[in-house]
Amino acid sequence: MFTGIVEEIGEVTTYTPNDPLSKNGTTLTITLLPSSSPSSSGLLSDCHLGDSIAVNGVCLTVTSFTLTPSASFTVGIAPETLRLTNLGSLRSGSRVNLERAVRADTRMGGHFVQGHVDTVAEIIKITPDGEALTFRFRPKNKEVLRYVVYKGFIALDGTSLTVTAVNDEEEWWEVMLIAYTQERVVVAGKKVGETVNVEVDMTAKYVEKSLRGYLEGLLGSGGAEEQGQGEEKKKGRGLLEKVVEGIVKQGFS
Repeated sequence: MFTGIVEEIGEVTTYTPNDPLSKNGTTLTITLLPSSSPSSSGLLSDCHLGDSIAVNGVCLTVTSFTLTPSASFTVGIAPETLRLTNLGSLRSGSRVNLERAVRADTRMGGHFVQGHVDTVAEIIKITPDGEALTFRFRPKNKEVLRYVVYKGFIALDGTSLTVTAVNDEEEWWEVMLIAYTQERVVVAGKKVGETVNVEVDMTAKYVEKSLRGYLEGLLGSGGAEEQGQGEEKKKGRGLLEKVVEGIVKQGFS
């Protein structure tokens, strides 16, 4: 579990597909930037093998690390992670947001972030607003838009941000980065056409599932026959239609 408050920015040292040291899996080695940490080891000062670190919002496991001559660590990337995220586009020199997993005494400055990316989104517009920048995003998987609400939470490349505008019809949302944030996250350095990892607020998913279960209980098992993640939106509409039909019938009975 993470908070979406980026601790440091790291730089990709090596991106290695088919790494023989990792049973031909993909590995990523990241070096901490001295300027982003108040100490020489920073993020790795209390690191252990097997710890979780969010890299651009993706929860990854530390497989090795070193504090000298410069602090760096290596993580493995699963094929499913490469399919769902933009980590496959990283190269030597790429900069990434980093955050350690929360502890029980961590102050929750952002929101609950799991590090489980839902989709990627393309930057389609960047608009200066005084010292701030407004970024507009269009998601690859349009289904996530139902979880994006005005003034709600969203994690972009692991950064907890507030949605400042959303347009379901045109399939985009916006966030604003103040000057302070621009200096401390990688999103601010991206251009139109580049992508970010997206994790929507998981609370919305729990509410949706609970409400669906409640509605299915009212209607019997009729809404439970459709299977598959691709049918979720259609299923929700079907349940809503049945509820409305039931209300209408009661009104005329």
